[in-house]
Formats: sequence, structure tokens, C-alpha cells
Amino acid sequence: MTAISLARSGARTPGGARKVVARAVVGVLLAAYGLVSVYPFLWMVSAAFKDQIEVVRGGHLIPDNPTFQTLADTWSELHFFDFFLNSLLVTGYTVVLTLVVYAAAGYAFAVLRFPGRGFLQKLFISLLFVPGITVMLPIVLLENKLGILGTHWGLVLPFVNGGAPLSILLMTGAFLAVPGELRDSARVDGASELRIFTRVYLPLTQPALITVALLTAIPTWNEFLLTRVSLNDPSTYTLPLGLQTLSAENVPHYNNLMAGALIVVIPVILLFLSLQRYFVNGLVGAVKG
Repeated sequence: MTAISLARSGARTPGGARKVVARAVVGVLLAAYGLVSVYPFLWMVSAAFKDQIEVVRGGHLIPDNPTFQTLADTWSELHFFDFFLNSLLVTGYTVVLTLVVYAAAGYAFAVLRFPGRGFLQKLFISLLFVPGITVMLPIVLLENKLGILGTHWGLVLPFVNGGAPLSILLMTGAFLAVPGELRDSARVDGASELRIFTRVYLPLTQPALITVALLTAIPTWNEFLLTRVSLNDPSTYTLPLGLQTLSAENVPHYNNLMAGALIVVIPVILLFLSLQRYFVNGLVGAVKG
């Protein structure tokens, strides 16, 4: 009996039929869950291309008279361009500092040998289980004493510090996956530790670096709580705070609010889609390491 006939006969057995039915039910449930999950996003996109009257009236997801005027008004008249630049500045500085600091830390934990290495690594990773809200007040008090409360650096430094546990975990795993023979060969050729780090290890861990950059950029771009506590000057507001000012109006314009939300999420979605392949490879490499 051939393999095909065996498979067909197995599908006709009660056990095979139950598996087919179970898979079909799971598929239907997942499809329904996906539709329910994606509907709010589709409604947001739809409302961003409607006027206020059509949004309040309700109706179909597809606008009756789609217009880009809502997006244009939200971008220009409500100063979203300034908020966008502030978010870009804070996110950019945070990502660069995170990569520089924690790539070096991951290399040290994975390759170098020094007293207390294992304890320090476990200590950093244990911070993953500390809720960020519990250190909010100490951060604000410290920033006030340092004179950076209300500035963008008052956001960048806590964001970089908060990314330590996961960044160190990923980068350490990625560096452990690099064969140690490469380092030994470079040392024989007279390369310094810094040169080995920058010329040998960093190029081989590019997916992990991109993964850390993504995992840092997305929450930094969307952060609201610390930003709301720290910033008081509207000229320093980031996009989430700019979006909050729209919802705080006496008569909220829901089309402008949804257009602002779309402006906030589009850069994140485009960034993730463009780097998705590296993101998956970085996670897989870190786990293997």
C-alpha cells in the first residue's frame, strides 16, 4: 500500500476525522479572533479619512466621501509635526544609547571573564520582573535633583535604563552563539579587544542588534505615562501627549483624534514590517545562544 493510500485511509478513520474537525474549529476560532482584534484598527483608519459628521453618524468602514483633509489638518493645524520631531529625537537617542551600552555589556557577559560576572548578569535579568510603575517616583525625584526633569534627556535616560534586562539577555545570547575560535584567531593576529568587538562580533550579531533596536524603539515611541509625568512644556511634547491633547478637548473631533492615532502608529508599523525578517532571526539566534 502506498503512502498516499495510507494517508487517505487514516483520514477516513474516526481519529483522523476528529483531527480534521478539530483543526477546522481552531481555524474558524482564530479567524474570528483575528477579525475582532483587527476591527478597531480598521475603524481608526476609516475614521481618519472621514469628516466629523460622518464619524458621528456611524455607518460602514469604507468612507462615503473619503478625504485627506482630516489628516492634513491634524498634521499642520494641530502641530503634530512638532510632536513627531520630538518623538523621533527621543526614540533615536534612546535606541543609539541602548545599542552602544548593552551591546558592550552583552559582549562582556558572554566573552570576558571577571569576578561577579554571573551574579551581575542574573541581577540585571531579574529586573525584568520589576514593574516599571514602582520606580516611577524615584526616577522623577532623581531627575529633579539632576535638573533634567521636563527635558527630553529626562525621558531618554530612564528609557535606556529600563531596556537593560531584555537587551542584555538578547545580546549575551547572540554573542554566545559566535564561535570562540574567531576571537582566538583575532587575538593571534594582534587585534585588540575593542577591534574584536567592533570588527568580528558586531557584524555577526546584526539580527540581534536590529531586534534590540526594534524592542527599544516601539515602546519608547508609544510611551505615555513617564512622558506625561515628566513633560510640562507643550513644545517638548511627544506624539502620545499630542494625541492626548486632542482627546482632552471640550468637544472632541473624533476624525482628528483617529487621524492623530494613525500618525502615531504608522511609523511603528512600517519600521516593524521593514525589519521583520531580522527581528525573527535575532530572536531565534538569541534563544539558540
